[in-house]
Amino acid sequence: MFGKTFKLFSLFGFEVKIDLSWLIIIALVTWSLSMAVFPAQYPGLDWPAYLAMGLGGAAGLFVSIVWHELSHSLVARRYGLPMRGITLFIFGGVAEMSDEPPSAKAEFMMAVAGPISSVVLAGISFGLSLLIVLAGLPGAIATVLAWLALINGLLAVFNMIPGFPLDGGRVLRSIIWHFKGNLRAATSAASRVGGTFGMVLVGLGFLTLLWGAPLGGLWWIFIGLFLRAAAKQGYQQVIVREALKGEPVRRFMNDSPVYVTPSIPLDRLVEDYIYRLHYKMFPVVEENTGRLLGCVTTRQVSDVPRDRWSSTTVGDIACECGEENAINADSDSVHALSHMSGSGQSRMMVVEDGQLVGVLSLKDLMDFLSLKLELESESKRASPPILPR
Repeated sequence: MFGKTFKLFSLFGFEVKIDLSWLIIIALVTWSLSMAVFPAQYPGLDWPAYLAMGLGGAAGLFVSIVWHELSHSLVARRYGLPMRGITLFIFGGVAEMSDEPPSAKAEFMMAVAGPISSVVLAGISFGLSLLIVLAGLPGAIATVLAWLALINGLLAVFNMIPGFPLDGGRVLRSIIWHFKGNLRAATSAASRVGGTFGMVLVGLGFLTLLWGAPLGGLWWIFIGLFLRAAAKQGYQQVIVREALKGEPVRRFMNDSPVYVTPSIPLDRLVEDYIYRLHYKMFPVVEENTGRLLGCVTTRQVSDVPRDRWSSTTVGDIACECGEENAINADSDSVHALSHMSGSGQSRMMVVEDGQLVGVLSLKDLMDFLSLKLELESESKRASPPILPR
């Protein structure tokens, strides 16, 4: 979903990050508010004042989205659902879940928390704007707060549209899940609604283009396509999790992995291992004891100047083992897949009692998923219909 992200700060234990695409939103919102919206609502000021109002409105939008996603994250934590953090990107923000909700109730409570928090923030903003007007304070501040009240109200309404993965779509999924008792079926239904809603937005975008508003039309088209793709991806993630759930890492790991020793110089590592095997990560094992020391990656090698490869050894640059690159053989494969997807890694070391027992690759997991889903699909097609007696 995201490109390059940067961590801004941590809030209640959650990392708040921004994708570079968020800068586009900040620029467009600031420009639109300072050049059109606020001059029309509060005329008579000079351009620097409107620019300050625009920047204030953009900052308020940032706070509003973080507040919305933080509400999701706090409720998710209450139900034991691990969260990676909050990321702001071109289409708003997202609280990144590393797993599906444990129950329909947890899904419902987590989903409604965001819109409710936006309604609360809308009420606070509107109340403050009224107080400022009644107190005779600068009307520019009241104008910005009134705009933030409107935006938070619209944010709550838009998110409650019953199209997955919007909050309303998650509410719909939780209701279907509760009555059917099947997360996959509920996700399928909610995703279809989400995909349909995405196409409605695309159609609205084309109509807007015909009405002579190219920027607004393109924006609705992009949002519609994004929601349609996100709905499809959300359903695929549920299928993947169900296929892997309960399967231990041990089943998929390569129990005879290729490893390197810390004394190997980098030029030999590149020629004899990286170029020959095409792996981006190699375990580093102590020569005499067989103890796992860590791993070395192509990124670490590339950070060393080429003329120093012959004088630099693997042990000089290897990183230690940790949750980001190692996993236990009995861990659930869903956890491993989630971790690799979130970190962008394609391989993880499998460790037991400090010893390397295997290597798990993303390719092996994907090959298993492909075969399992294909067999299940063929099995369903081959099953004879049940005829009434």
